[in-house]
Amino acid sequence: MKAEIIAVGTEILLGDIVDTNSAYIAARLPAIGVDVYWISAVGDNVGRLKEVLERAWSRSDIAITTGGLGPTEDDVTREAIAAMLGEEPSVDSVLEDALRERFRRRGTDMPRRNLKQATLIPSAEAIPNARGTAPGWWVKKDGKQIISMPGVRAEMYNMWDEYVAPRLAAMSSGTVILSRTFKTTGVGEGAVDERLSPILSSTNPSIGVYAKQDGVQVRLTAKATSADEAMAMLNERDPLVKSLLGPIIWGVDDDTLEVIIGKILKEQRATLAVMESCTGGLIANLITDISGSSEYFKGGVVSYTNDVKTTIGVDPSLIEKHTVVSPQVAEAMAEAVRRKLGADVGLAVTGVAGPDPLEGSPPGTVYIGVSGKKGSRSTGGGFYPAGRLEIKRRAAYNALHALRKYLLDIE
Repeated sequence: MKAEIIAVGTEILLGDIVDTNSAYIAARLPAIGVDVYWISAVGDNVGRLKEVLERAWSRSDIAITTGGLGPTEDDVTREAIAAMLGEEPSVDSVLEDALRERFRRRGTDMPRRNLKQATLIPSAEAIPNARGTAPGWWVKKDGKQIISMPGVRAEMYNMWDEYVAPRLAAMSSGTVILSRTFKTTGVGEGAVDERLSPILSSTNPSIGVYAKQDGVQVRLTAKATSADEAMAMLNERDPLVKSLLGPIIWGVDDDTLEVIIGKILKEQRATLAVMESCTGGLIANLITDISGSSEYFKGGVVSYTNDVKTTIGVDPSLIEKHTVVSPQVAEAMAEAVRRKLGADVGLAVTGVAGPDPLEGSPPGTVYIGVSGKKGSRSTGGGFYPAGRLEIKRRAAYNALHALRKYLLDIE
């Protein structure tokens, strides 16, 4: 089956929000035998959305839309679909009763505007929404389909996982595309590509190399007539990819650095404390995104001034001698916060997020320190000729890479 995805919302076109819904759906369709050919975004305008839907109807088997199912006047996805198909929406009594009951449970009357969320056209059936007031639409006509889901991420994800994906999978009889992603660190995109040169000409499975914030990723993609066959192809090629990349691989598929580090710390029964200068708390945020991180994470200090660093325990003379942006100070910060918070391991970052230089160091200069029972270690976190936010993000991920290496005794 051939599909395209349409993200609806003027806020997407204005850059107020990033369209993550389309990426979520696109990443999951190939595994259930649905090929994605186009992704587009359109504002909250009935006429323009109708044009986009007509184009999708003419060239795709399935159009999947997200957004525009709310109760307000500018939520026009239903109206555009109805206009495109020449059908008249009407209130469905079952949907209306369910909607009114949802508001009663909240202890409030349903606004009249919400009644549009209980409408259907003859070619549409409702898709349940367990997380919100807007049911989806599943439209079938003339061998074509339109699947419309809310734009609110939690609502869309639940609707997709619970109702849409299983039904699409049961309908699909085409090829299945499965991927396996190998995540690497310490080597640039070109160098990774060179290591893989013996197998880059392979077309099925195919190989792609992509630079990401947490390192360079290698995606192995197999196309087959069944999921089992595609998985067998990935498993057959897996050892060769690993042999070519070797120890630069730190994770596979959905692995994240923060999860892996948490597992290592728990296995070693070790605790962690962090002191962050240029990253401003991003490392602590990544670590505490993981449920249960209080088991191994003692806490963190955002030391944006030298006074804070020395208060925690960094020797002022060290800063004066080497400057605050130096490997020596990074090590001292890691040791100071480890002692101050009573942790087994300390992790620290110092650098220049920019846009101005600091004490002779240009923006993008970063140093990372790690300290523990194995001693102290510092490393250059890299030089990133990028904007302030990108520098902070890359520094945070490189700090986690340095911590992982320290914990696993990798040089």
